[in-house]
Amino acid sequence: MDQMQQIYGFDGVNQIARHRVLRNTYWLLALSMIPTIIGAIVGVQTGFFIGGGLMGFVIFMAIAFGFFFAIDKTKNSGLGVAFLLGFTFFMGLMLSGMIGAVLHNFVNGAALIMIAFGGTASILGVMATIATVSKRDFTGMGHWLFAGLLMIIVASVLNIFLHLPALYLVISVVSIAIFSAYILFDVQQIIKGGETNYITATLRIYLDVYNIFVNLLSLLSIVAGDRR
Repeated sequence: MDQMQQIYGFDGVNQIARHRVLRNTYWLLALSMIPTIIGAIVGVQTGFFIGGGLMGFVIFMAIAFGFFFAIDKTKNSGLGVAFLLGFTFFMGLMLSGMIGAVLHNFVNGAALIMIAFGGTASILGVMATIATVSKRDFTGMGHWLFAGLLMIIVASVLNIFLHLPALYLVISVVSIAIFSAYILFDVQQIIKGGETNYITATLRIYLDVYNIFVNLLSLLSIVAGDRR
């Protein structure tokens, strides 16, 4: 480290470390897609279902936060990677219900899934590039994004009881916007040194990408789905 400081200077060493975290984050994010896909396939094939309504939401949140706790406690070891990949497999299982419903209910279900996947990848690429090359500081958006996230959660829970299609549509559109902005925020947190652990960084960006995909697929199903 002393030799690197002599060669690059303190700021240069910090920049190299941040680039390493960003590179490892992207590699782990790509790797996390594999258990997600496997989980979705297993869920569709087995008819996995954790339950709907408020109880299903509570069970899902309990399991998810259990994974969050385990990942945070082991983020500085290889075990953290294992817990992260286990979490992404679980999220794939949770996604299988939606994937199965789209494939079963829409003639163009497979096309909708591929369009949602491509759209999500495009959003990730564009937002990550903007966060990397832009001179604008996006880290100040954190409080506004968190407030928007809380509003989405409250609206989603309310719609479990209200079953309003219009509200469901609004939630999907707003969610895509907020989680797209979260990619800007999370990537720039790494670039500016606010996030120094690639495992927790991957978890945050993975959740952004996952939620964009889910809401984009929901939106496409509503506006472009060809029912059987």
